Amino acid sequence: MKKSSVAIVAGTALASLLAISAQAQNIAIVNGVAVPKARADALAAQVAKSGRPITPEIEGKIKEEVVTREIFVQEAMKQGLNTTPDYKEQLELAKQTILIRELFTEFEKKNAITDAEIKAEYDKFVQAQGGAGAKEYHARHILVEKEADAKDIIAKLKKGGKFDEIAKKQSKDTGSGAKGGDLGWANPSGFVKEFSDALVALKKGQTSETPVKTQFGYHVIRVEEVRDAELPKLEDVKPQIAQQMLQRKMGQYQEDLRGKAKIE
Repeated sequence: MKKSSVAIVAGTALASLLAISAQAQNIAIVNGVAVPKARADALAAQVAKSGRPITPEIEGKIKEEVVTREIFVQEAMKQGLNTTPDYKEQLELAKQTILIRELFTEFEKKNAITDAEIKAEYDKFVQAQGGAGAKEYHARHILVEKEADAKDIIAKLKKGGKFDEIAKKQSKDTGSGAKGGDLGWANPSGFVKEFSDALVALKKGQTSETPVKTQFGYHVIRVEEVRDAELPKLEDVKPQIAQQMLQRKMGQYQEDLRGKAKIE
């Protein structure tokens, strides 16, 4: 074989290899324009993030979607729609959205919430609920505007008046009043201090002997039941705590950026 023939064969082989390589990098050629495989990979990554498995069927649909988009984009550009002011404004907004998303994603990577931080936050929560051995109270109350009215209610109760009936008729707290003053089960920390202090001073079945004054008015309180607080275990609330802490960090980061910005 002559050298020229060898060169031709070698050139043909190289061309074939290049064609194969190009084919591997592209998923299609649409009207002479190569559609890169990277687009399909990016779309597949989005689908995977949503929790859907990338099956051969899904891969086929992704490829079809990417090719279809290319067809539509080519037609839009053919009509000059990529040169309109509206398109340029929307494109700028889209760029901003993507950049902001990337900024916050990068922040999350660099500020991942540690197990130690989660444990410390959980311990603070437990302490706020009264710590180990904390109690929960099933209580009722009647809220009135005047102290004299509260004293009158207490007198009626001592004479055998029905707490739930009086609550329905006289309580300013219409929500609980409609249920006979029932507040359900709650930790004392969920109430204002004056109410909480009076609540924990009562035992099961007891009613406050004197009106309890708060910012809302005067209360008559009855404790129906008392039980040990049912606090969630750390492992059960770990994801929620981590998410809340990350949101706080993210909020602070955003505020810091705004604070440092020079706005004229």
